[in-house]
Amino acid sequence: MKEWDSFDKITKGKGMWLIDSKGNKLLDGVASMWCNVWGHSNPQLVKAITDQSKKLQHSSMFNLTNEPAEQLAEKLVKTSPGMHKVFYSDNGSSAMEIAIKMALQYWKNIGEGKKTEIATLQNGYHGDTFGAMSVGYVPEFFGKFKKQLFPTIQFPVPNKYRLSKGLTLTDHQNNSLEKIEKRFSKNNIAAFIMESGAQVAGGVIIYPKGFQKKISQLCKKYDVLFVLDEIATGFGRLGSMIQYEEQKSIPDITAYGKMLTGGYLTMAATLASKKIYDSFSGEFNDWKHLFHGHTYTGNPIAAAVANENLKMYKKNNLIKKIQRTSKVFEKFYQEISEIDIVGDIRHKGMLMGIELVTNKAKKTPIHPKKSINKIFFEEGKKQGIYLRTLGNIVMLVPPLAISEKELNLLLNKTIRTIKAARSKVI
Repeated sequence: MKEWDSFDKITKGKGMWLIDSKGNKLLDGVASMWCNVWGHSNPQLVKAITDQSKKLQHSSMFNLTNEPAEQLAEKLVKTSPGMHKVFYSDNGSSAMEIAIKMALQYWKNIGEGKKTEIATLQNGYHGDTFGAMSVGYVPEFFGKFKKQLFPTIQFPVPNKYRLSKGLTLTDHQNNSLEKIEKRFSKNNIAAFIMESGAQVAGGVIIYPKGFQKKISQLCKKYDVLFVLDEIATGFGRLGSMIQYEEQKSIPDITAYGKMLTGGYLTMAATLASKKIYDSFSGEFNDWKHLFHGHTYTGNPIAAAVANENLKMYKKNNLIKKIQRTSKVFEKFYQEISEIDIVGDIRHKGMLMGIELVTNKAKKTPIHPKKSINKIFFEEGKKQGIYLRTLGNIVMLVPPLAISEKELNLLLNKTIRTIKAARSKVI
């Protein structure tokens, strides 16, 4: 868009800060697109990259393997209840494409031809490739491609801020579950796909307690594959290492990305249960194998830094630290909510969404003529923070290891940014 005629050039990062070519420092409130764990230029992660680069930089995963990728696969399976094998890819969108292909091909491999439909939640987001857009269709993002996307069956997601008149959150949840069960009973649904724990890009919609578990139970009851996207929500973002474990729901297939390498190199993984994996085994002439591959799949440098990253999680007891640090957000609820353009605050773990409205009573979303993202980026920069919005939602997604002092600073400066941006967005 014309509003972005140039971009600030980041030349280095140190800890929780980004530094541009002019020497300006920005506190990273976006975790470099939700993936940074330990901050920038962490010496342990840099060493892992350097050490591996001296041994093996890349080799194909076609007919071959490598030691770091094997070690990582073992760790991921051990960390992920119910999962059996790992399929690597390069990014979250690809990991979800693989998950979709696995789910659909599974039924063909076992000779069940009726299960061909994919069910999802409305407002979900799973990436920007065509398959991922189809199962995570966001009209504002992907409307131009609607005719090219494959059809999915979408169900409403309980949103406590936008309930139908006269309905409670429990009513909304039950209505959604009833619709899901009714559709499942037709016995043609191959898989149900959803983000685990919360919808992130769709506005930070945190599921009511028990919602995901009940969907998992319905999947099991009606023999529907349960596919979970933990790319943005797993590995500590919502306060637990594996979000589906906290939600008491075991998937057939799950996908990880973003924080897998600490945010240092691109890598993602799709994990499958033994039931799924076994359906792809057989003789060559059975043609049950999954035809999917990437040039840099299982890259040893990326795998090496991912291995070190997971070691650091345990060594530093990061999940417990996140649970403590995340309470800092709660101290700012009242001050943020008192701003007249703030309609709702949604928070879990190290994720906060602040919804901006023009009218609190009517809950009318802000839709200015100019880019909210641009406005908040510029105003945030003046405060020394890097912020990004999605639609009318101010997203706070800091690096997971951020200190309480730095998080306090980020939240204080975010409040100042919202107040400064007010006149420009209404």
